[in-house]
Amino acid sequence: MPLIVMCGYPCSGKSRRAEELKVYFEESTERKVHIVGDGSLGVEKNTVYADSQKEKNVRASLKAEVERKVNKDDIVILDSLNYIKGYRYELFCLIKHAQTPHCLVYSLTSHEESSLWNTNRDAADQYNQDIFDALVQRFEAPDSRNRWDSPLFTILKDDTLPVEAISDALFKRKAPPPNQSTQSQPLSSANFLYELDKITQDVLMAIFNAQKTSVPGDLIAVPGASEKIELTRNVNMAELRKLRRQFISYTKLHPTENTGQIANMFVQYLNKSLH
Repeated sequence: MPLIVMCGYPCSGKSRRAEELKVYFEESTERKVHIVGDGSLGVEKNTVYADSQKEKNVRASLKAEVERKVNKDDIVILDSLNYIKGYRYELFCLIKHAQTPHCLVYSLTSHEESSLWNTNRDAADQYNQDIFDALVQRFEAPDSRNRWDSPLFTILKDDTLPVEAISDALFKRKAPPPNQSTQSQPLSSANFLYELDKITQDVLMAIFNAQKTSVPGDLIAVPGASEKIELTRNVNMAELRKLRRQFISYTKLHPTENTGQIANMFVQYLNKSLH
């Protein structure tokens, strides 16, 4: 049955999302769920990803394991980097031959964020920094306009995993809902969502830090915006994060052609929501 292909930078939260999907499908269906990945093969990442031939062999082994486990009853989740466009096409050909649906779940993070998560891991689980940087540099972001990358679900770190939409895309053969990255956007999905995530996070941190020295009624300048925040009271980080999530959800549905306007749009949204 269906194949779910995870995709993203090293240390971008793919395995956590894969486990979320496994739990959801095991609880909501009677199907077995298999996670196939580097961990299941006992891959030593700093050895394998430093040698192109060894990496190629691992990809072949993962593909073979997926092919063995794909059947009419079970769900297979491929939890690996899957960062090469040609490899994702090979997986697409595999599921097409098996006559089973698939989808791609893209865990989108910045280079800096994933690098930080890598350094926070136990030493034995870390990527060497040179290997980490090389993998990020070689990463080929998925594009929902490609058949092999569609249906595509692009997930930011604070997003709730759209498990029902993923289930519908697999079992009911429905297209993902319009707030997912299958929607035609003026910029590439990865670039647009990355800028949206980064800019709004920078604005939040600027507000949070400014409140340490400001008083209610002060105008707060934030990076990238000509307009200023007008706070009539102190706002805690939990409330700011909630408003940020709401703004991101809205903006995914109504993407702007000019990412330079995101900061001003967010400031306007905050000023309206906080008054």
